[in-house]
Amino acid sequence: MKLKIGLYFGSFNPIHIGHLAIANYMAEYSDLDQIWFVVSPQNPFKQKSSLLSDYHRLELVNRSIEAYPKLKASNIEFGLPKPSYTIDTLTYLKEKYSEYNFSLIMGSDNLKNFKKWKNYELILLEHDLYVYPRPGFKDKEVELNGNVHLVNAPLMEISSSFIREAIKEKKDIPYFMPEAAYKYLKEMHFYEK
Repeated sequence: MKLKIGLYFGSFNPIHIGHLAIANYMAEYSDLDQIWFVVSPQNPFKQKSSLLSDYHRLELVNRSIEAYPKLKASNIEFGLPKPSYTIDTLTYLKEKYSEYNFSLIMGSDNLKNFKKWKNYELILLEHDLYVYPRPGFKDKEVELNGNVHLVNAPLMEISSSFIREAIKEKKDIPYFMPEAAYKYLKEMHFYEK
């Protein structure tokens, strides 16, 4: 049997305990064998200007997950054309790692725009989607046919934008990120201006 890999795409700008709790839940309470944090260089729906460099966001992820073998950091999109589209990344991964089955992990808020994704029908046809709850979004608002699994993961209300704002406001928030990642963020003075 092929290993099932859950791909958790995001800018992770920065990664925080909410991301990690969801990934941990998926690794332990679903049939996924590993969770890969796919650090996206540029989300087609987000402005690039607020992003830390690709390397620093990948380093924050690596420092956050180093003690838990079911989680991996992936820079696979760094070498792909930008902006990166999920279907292109999936196609590349399937060719490169034919020994794995790839699934997507996403928040229920992403379902609303899923039909705008490039080749979304093909994604649904060939890959499972593991959808976790997000604040203020009812999954029943969107109907998708295909391999969609609604996962009863904990509701996480923390966001990367909250962390960026808090740091800009000179707040000390060490418990919102893993210790090693927060230490790196502070040493590098990220988001302070």
